[in-house]
Amino acid sequence: MDLDQLDLNPRIIAAIKKAKLNSVKEVLHFSGPDLQRLTGLSGPDVQHLLRAASSHLRGSGVLTALDLLKQQERFPTRHRRLSLGCPVLDGLLGGGLPLDGITELAGCSSAGKTQLALQLCLAVQFPQRHGGLEAGAVYICTEDAFPSQRLQQLIAQQQCLRADVPGEVVRKIKFSNQIFIKHAADVDALLECVRRNVPVLLSRGMVRLVVIDSVAAPFRCEPDGPASAPRARRLQALGAALRRLSCTFQSPVLCINQVGPPPPELGTTAGQRLGGGAAVWGLQLTLTLTFQVTEAVQERDAGPALGPCTWEERLTPALGTAWSSQLLMRLMATRHRPEEALLAPPGCPARTLRVLFAPHLPPSSCSYTVNAEGVRGTPGTESC
Repeated sequence: MDLDQLDLNPRIIAAIKKAKLNSVKEVLHFSGPDLQRLTGLSGPDVQHLLRAASSHLRGSGVLTALDLLKQQERFPTRHRRLSLGCPVLDGLLGGGLPLDGITELAGCSSAGKTQLALQLCLAVQFPQRHGGLEAGAVYICTEDAFPSQRLQQLIAQQQCLRADVPGEVVRKIKFSNQIFIKHAADVDALLECVRRNVPVLLSRGMVRLVVIDSVAAPFRCEPDGPASAPRARRLQALGAALRRLSCTFQSPVLCINQVGPPPPELGTTAGQRLGGGAAVWGLQLTLTLTFQVTEAVQERDAGPALGPCTWEERLTPALGTAWSSQLLMRLMATRHRPEEALLAPPGCPARTLRVLFAPHLPPSSCSYTVNAEGVRGTPGTESC
């Protein structure tokens, strides 16, 4: 009987047994007043009993690095990652996307966000030994039409991108048949899709990846001012639904987000700061940007040197703290504007992927290119 293991006065133990409570868990089923009535103990004795019982079940609250390593060996599924299809990008993210939680990929148009999302929709279909999850993906478009032409181009180039996978394995996968596309033009349609359509696909094992492109677009048309509180609640409801699905089905969620300038200093209005061209989204300012799907472009290999801070690096993701508090990991994709590219030193990478925050990763970055076969990280450009 685990009651005898509690560090309590024998008088309290005897009162518990007399009340026919046979285990610590049974004790914790009752409130303090109920335990007083059942056992006849005083208030302080009952509080001491509850603290001892909860400490006994909780166990030691301190974990060493060795404990964490043993947990990873005992529960490998919890520490599994979804590969991005590139060893450099996987190295930046500690193996890929975590299966439990929301990952945000923010950045301006033409940074390559949709390219990476499409690449993940293909990578998730590979066997687990090659970094996949052996299932499909659901792709929710909220702004533009799904880039089916680019997807077919990536499918045709999979053997070139995934040289680490045997050709017969790549040829056996029917990539197009396992990507489910849904269009949601407003917040209500997006919530309906996440609450009703996506759970059916996940529960049947048809998909193991959820992509929203982009999460900010439906909320851009929501009213500001006094009506912003209901909008924040709907944003939190979306985040809660996505986190619940990710946790329940151990499936990563990738949300593409737009960016804008940081909030103005005190005493500076939006019109003074941005010339009247800004729209207030929640708790911060963002630019209303038209999302464009970037077709594959050929780039020269970027060198290891990291250039100075670009205009995009000074931008912040949209939707404010109401959304950022829902995230497990935030990534930022940046790209030099044409005028900045001319001023940048030779060998400066045109595109950079940064880890802004994650519980398991330090802030770090690497450069990458977008080519016909997909998104590739540039070896030797990793930095912390």
